[in-house]
Formats: sequence, C-alpha cells, structure tokens
Amino acid sequence: MGAIFNYPKGKNLYGIFNDSFPPIIDGVTLTVENYAHWISKSGRTPCIVTPWNPEKVAVPYDVMRFVSLPIHNRHPYRYGYPKLDPFIWSRLRKTNFKILHSHCPFSSGRLAVYVKKHQHIPLIGTFHSKYRDDLKHSFKHMPFCVPIIMKRILNFFNACDQVWIPQAYVEETVREYGYKGPLTVVENGNDFASIIIDNMNDYKKDAKIKLGFNPENFQLLFVGQHIWEKGLATILDSLELLKDLPNLKMNFIGNGYAFDDLEKLAKAKGIDHIVTFNGLLTDRKKLSDYYAASDLFLFPSLYDNAPLVVREAAAMGTPSILLEDSTASEVINDGHNGFLASKDPKAIASLIRKLMKDLSYVRRTGINARNSLVRSWEDVVGEVIDRYDSVIRNSRYTS
Repeated sequence: MGAIFNYPKGKNLYGIFNDSFPPIIDGVTLTVENYAHWISKSGRTPCIVTPWNPEKVAVPYDVMRFVSLPIHNRHPYRYGYPKLDPFIWSRLRKTNFKILHSHCPFSSGRLAVYVKKHQHIPLIGTFHSKYRDDLKHSFKHMPFCVPIIMKRILNFFNACDQVWIPQAYVEETVREYGYKGPLTVVENGNDFASIIIDNMNDYKKDAKIKLGFNPENFQLLFVGQHIWEKGLATILDSLELLKDLPNLKMNFIGNGYAFDDLEKLAKAKGIDHIVTFNGLLTDRKKLSDYYAASDLFLFPSLYDNAPLVVREAAAMGTPSILLEDSTASEVINDGHNGFLASKDPKAIASLIRKLMKDLSYVRRTGINARNSLVRSWEDVVGEVIDRYDSVIRNSRYTS
C-alpha cells in the first residue's frame, strides 16, 4: 500500500530516490541516509522517495513511499510497484523539487525520470552496483529477462543529466553496459571517520575486550550481504586451510539468501569452531567495535564496485584483503593501505598466515588505510551540495 505524504508547499526539495531504505541496511541505503542527514544539516530540505515498507523507521525528514511487495528470501527488501499506486504520480507532480538524485535505476529511478520530464529539473544518477550480476541471480530461471532489464537500466542512465560513479575503476563496468556519456567520480563517505581520536592500537585492544574476544586471538571479519557473489565460499575455503591455527577467529556480520548454507558449509568443513555467524547488526556503534576489534577484513569479491565496508574497516584501523584486479581493489596499494591476493584460497590462506606473524606490519597498514581511504560523510556531502548547486546553475532547464 502507499503512504500518505503531505508535501511541503513552497519548499525547494532535494529529491533522493532509492529502492532501499531502513529497515533495509546496505551500502547504498547508508549513502542515501547520510545524503539526507547532511543535506538537512546544511539548511536544505531533503525528501526520500522509496518503496513502502511495513517496518517503520522514524527519520527527521520527509519520506514519500509508494506501493511495494516483499521479495522472496530477501527480507526486508521489497519490489517497488509504482504502476499499482494511484497516488504517487500526482504527489510527485505536485511536490516542488529543486533537483533529483536517484541512487537506483529501477522503480525509484523510473519515478525520478518521470519527475524530471514533468517538472523540467535536472536529474543525477549514481551507478552503485553491478546490476547485471544481480539480475542473473534473480532471473536464473528466466535468463531472457536479463537483457530486457539491462536495456531499461541503460535507458535510465541515458535520461540523467549527470552520471556519478563512486570511484574511477567503476567506469569499466558502466562502459561495458553500454553507457557512452560523461562520468563524474564522487566518492562515498564514512560515518566512522571521527570515532578514534586517541591511540588507535589502544582503541583496538579495548574493542576486543569490550566484545569479549581473547586479546591473543587473531580476528578476521566480513560485513555485508551473505550472498555467494561476494566471494564467501572463497573465505570458507581459505579458513579450511587455516583450521590448524588455535588462535584464529572469524566473524561474519550480515544476512542474505546464502546465510543458512554458509553455516552448513562451515560445519561440513570442520571450521565451525573458528567461524561465528552473527546475523544482521543494526547498531552502528557496536558494528564499529567489531571493525576495531578485528585484525583483518576479508573481502574477496569481484561483484562489488566501491564497497563502503572496506572504508568502514579502514576507519577503525583494520586493513582489508581484496582480490587482485577487482573493481573494489582500485583504492588499495598492496602492502601499504591493504593487501591483494588472487582468488585462489591457498593464496589467501598463505597471506593470512604471513600477516599473523607480523602484527606490527598489519597495524601500520591499518593506519595507512585510515589515512588514505577515509572521508567523513559531512565532507563528502558538502562536496555533493556544491556539485548540486553547479548542476542547478548550469541546467538547460533554468530560465
């Protein structure tokens, strides 16, 4: 069902469109939340446009919701169905937007294009994900749907006045999808950027004690959706080669369709004494403690473009292991602010063994990661607002 929305007349709203919003927690949701928060702090008025969700989360700004249905095995994600919503179209036409920014090319993105055409205002689209990989999983029994939807995605980005990407390496994927227009790199921020203000090593030791970890253990961490595309099987295969190490521990945080199978696989490999599956953690402060209490963050994903979790780990002084030649690894200088390995579990396991013997090297790399990969959301959205102002000034729609 749709939600009643009393649009604020006379206001120039900064429209932020996305198919996910709390209670859904993922990297794009966090981006949207921080955009809205810091736009509001700047004295401007944001408005989120997103599918309706029965689980309510109060926020101090306007949220316009439209009809949606649940996605099987992806709770709390939902499909947005604006065509089934008799009210969303008129509400959007009557809402006084100043600029539009869609972080998703699907239902919310199509609504953003609709508003652009009716109100004659500029639209920015950010390319966050490898959409083709998502579609191949979602439509594995109907593969003929993938090229049809990919064409719609390309149509969305072609309708935008500007297309932004979170890091330069993402251009390769965008071009592969067929987009030929100009691209602008606008980085993501980090809401953990200002947590550690004193000695980082002391903070990390305290975090281990706070979470009840044995200070002598070497802690590994993964945070994110529990889906096979993120290389989670590679993590378990690597840990299987390390199960002889008595002081090695691994925490998984998140949920996803592969959660139950991952638990079963860990048990089958005889590594359930090493691995703990914590499920989804919505308490951001506690999540920051897990990052701080960890020695290495494992992210062997070829699926992700510019994962926020790698920068979140860096903010807490924890360097990451990523895959060589992955899009996500663009920001990593191997051995300086993180570590790179091939997708071979033997290579990852060998690297972990090596790093466990040189903790001072791991700590230095964590400090370098923090210094080179971390920007606050306040800083990033300040840049975004400047870009918005420039787009508005130079818009072809400006009379």
